[in-house]
Amino acid sequence: MKIDKETVKKLAHLARLKLDEESSEKMTEDLNQILDWVEQLKAIDTEGVEPLTGMSEEENVMREDVAKDTLSHEEALKNAPKKDSNYFRVPKVLGSE
Repeated sequence: MKIDKETVKKLAHLARLKLDEESSEKMTEDLNQILDWVEQLKAIDTEGVEPLTGMSEEENVMREDVAKDTLSHEEALKNAPKKDSNYFRVPKVLGSE
């Protein structure tokens, strides 16, 4: 299967991407290379090969979920660079759009 420029334009429209002519050509080449690589993978004989379920033989070590003592409100605020009453003070973050 080969991807042409019209297919790339249609995909770009569906993905709400704006591609110029140069980007459209590059995307067409890249997608065709990916599809060629997938075709090569399809040609590999995987008969008798177990599916890989993990990259390591090790298993996660789980610990019991136990409630522990936590910091009090006062302890948490003790080292705060800035605080206001019972709250951390942080700089304002405003979008400029």
